[in-house]
Amino acid sequence: MFSLQDLIGQEQGSQALEQISQQVGADPSSVQSVIQTALPSILGGLANNSSTPEGAENLNNALEQDHDGSLLDNIGSLSGMIFGGESAPRQADAGGILGHILGGSQGQVVQQASQQSGLHSGQVAQIMMMLAPIVMAYLGRQKREQGVDAGGLGGLLGGLLGGSQAASAQAGGSFLDRDGDGSSLDDVASMAFNYLRNR
Repeated sequence: MFSLQDLIGQEQGSQALEQISQQVGADPSSVQSVIQTALPSILGGLANNSSTPEGAENLNNALEQDHDGSLLDNIGSLSGMIFGGESAPRQADAGGILGHILGGSQGQVVQQASQQSGLHSGQVAQIMMMLAPIVMAYLGRQKREQGVDAGGLGGLLGGLLGGSQAASAQAGGSFLDRDGDGSSLDDVASMAFNYLRNR
């Protein structure tokens, strides 16, 4: 089982879980179920993207420019940055981050996590939008602490995944691509915001 506590430590992980649970209006155990489904998929998507020199360089640049790890020291402000109505800073641009990591597979991850947790897909979309910046902040911090360059990102991600492959990150297509433009990015974000408005 993979949780935020496993990833970023007991104290910060528990704080993040509590804040996400309050944001989506769900009990922590259901949110934890979503995280356990989505987190390996996000890490697997990152590992897949960094498997080519170009992809690794792009991820390395993103971590250097936008994800220094400082977000982990300010978890309490995350939901405000993402859902506060103002344009989110790049380190908390959850829709953009998920689009780069999972592309058209986002919808399948949402569907799978919704089925396993019993939460509404709108809640799952919100959880994923809060989870993605946390993962990137953690990677940015590990990159700095370990002195990892673009060539070492695959090994860093492989260690986090424990060598297991997140099959959902490799899957193509998306049931959430409602407007048929080949991208579920706008649909996942709009699903999260629509659920917020209609709650």
